[in-house]
Amino acid sequence: MSDFAFYKTPKIIQNIFPSFQWKVNTDHKIIYPTFDDGPIPNLTNEILAILKDFNAKATFFCVGDNIRKHPQIFEQLIQANHQVGNHTFNHLKAWKSDLNVYLENVELCQKEIEKHIKPEVKLFRPPYGQFTFKSVQKLNQKYYNFIMWDVLSKDYNRNISANTILKKSIQNSSNGSIIVFHDNLKSKDKILQFLPLYLKHFSDIGYKFEKL
Repeated sequence: MSDFAFYKTPKIIQNIFPSFQWKVNTDHKIIYPTFDDGPIPNLTNEILAILKDFNAKATFFCVGDNIRKHPQIFEQLIQANHQVGNHTFNHLKAWKSDLNVYLENVELCQKEIEKHIKPEVKLFRPPYGQFTFKSVQKLNQKYYNFIMWDVLSKDYNRNISANTILKKSIQNSSNGSIIVFHDNLKSKDKILQFLPLYLKHFSDIGYKFEKL
């Protein structure tokens, strides 16, 4: 993801693409944590343990090749009753990929998911938030629901401290927010520091954490 991305997705962008889900419309104290790029060893399982400590549910947008390599960890997500979504098989950039190659990569990921579970809905988050109008049209025809985000933690940015990520994530989250975290190696050291503090902050003021 670009380091120029916003922490809070501007309303104008959300309004330009109303068919994407940016947040959940609710007056209740609920936040929707999402994790991109896993599952991977020595991190995804630690995130699962943290979520369990706060009775929190989340949605994991998984890379198909990581599911293939780490099926036991993917099964842990399912057994813990978290939601799973498609993040392409090889974490492809839509702007740099041939359309047919990109669409095939999404389908490869979905096949990997469906070796383990048959989701009631097909959730898709494009890597880096990149999409083309043609890819959206084609994937909508295959009943994929595009899930974007209201809040971006920027936990992947090595130049931003865990304390800053925590502060900005708290500052920008509100009722119905869909927030992006990552279970990847770039984020590993920081997310294990700030995630429990983020969940504790909102738990202490009456929030719940749900899957999409």
